[in-house]
Amino acid sequence: MRLSIIIPVYNEEKNVSLLAQELVAALKDQDFDYEVIWVNDGSRDGSWEEIKKVTAKHRHFKALNFHKNCGQTAAIAAGIAQASGDLLVPMDADLQNDPQDILKLVAKLDEGFDVVSGWRQGRWSDKALTRKLPSYLANKLISRVTGVALNDYGCTLKVYRREFLENVKLYGEMHRFIPAYAAWQGGRVAEMPVNSRPRKFGQAKYGLSRTPRVLLDLLFVKFFFKFQDRPIHFFGGAGVITILLSVILFGWAVFYKVAGLKDFVSTPLPTLGALFFIVGINFILMGVLAELFIRAYFESRDRSVFTIKEKINFD
Repeated sequence: MRLSIIIPVYNEEKNVSLLAQELVAALKDQDFDYEVIWVNDGSRDGSWEEIKKVTAKHRHFKALNFHKNCGQTAAIAAGIAQASGDLLVPMDADLQNDPQDILKLVAKLDEGFDVVSGWRQGRWSDKALTRKLPSYLANKLISRVTGVALNDYGCTLKVYRREFLENVKLYGEMHRFIPAYAAWQGGRVAEMPVNSRPRKFGQAKYGLSRTPRVLLDLLFVKFFFKFQDRPIHFFGGAGVITILLSVILFGWAVFYKVAGLKDFVSTPLPTLGALFFIVGINFILMGVLAELFIRAYFESRDRSVFTIKEKINFD
């Protein structure tokens, strides 16, 4: 199996059949085998019925059905867990990603890259202030924090080599950070322009309301991958710095006292010094507890954030 295409679906009833036709047309002349994994993320419309129809028609199609809506990241994670291809390609079900771009991304990957990310062109040209500028700033921030410069982290259409996703657990809104995961594990990441088409049917699932969640996930991702096996370095380092500040504040207060400039009761420095000292000790203790939790995490059984209700065409 060369290619596994993973499509999260949430209330995309009118788009499923059209996307299926486009996928078959885009991949029909290839000399490698592929599979398309549709993941119904608890849709409340007729999406699952449409998925079952297209899956019955095409031998390359497979489908998963969630009990409830778990989110795009969980749907992608479920598809990755069930995929058998050497290359993994998540894409949206709303027809805004163009299936014709899949092989272009694969060709770029074959130049020696491990991840190729799509960069959607011509988006929000009529919404420069309300959507384009916030998106630009968000991508710059994510690039700065992760150290992996991409112009469009939000584009679902990407191609990954399987080995860079096998040990990655996805939660929250973290699917957009997968290129950073791969880069931190030594993967080579590239980006290339892809077509972005206007939505014809259904309603957009994404908006500015997701920004706070994305930022919080970004903070966690940065912490987890830099300090996942040594959280004491993060909390302990913060604790040591805070305790040093408390020593400086106490020394400053003593200097005032010895020089006859101010008594301890006439300056807030002793109180601030005591506060910083207590905070520093708490940071160190948090680091110790985090070390214990991390060890429990690595030694516990793997658990998923999704439950699969039904499978089609899986052995």
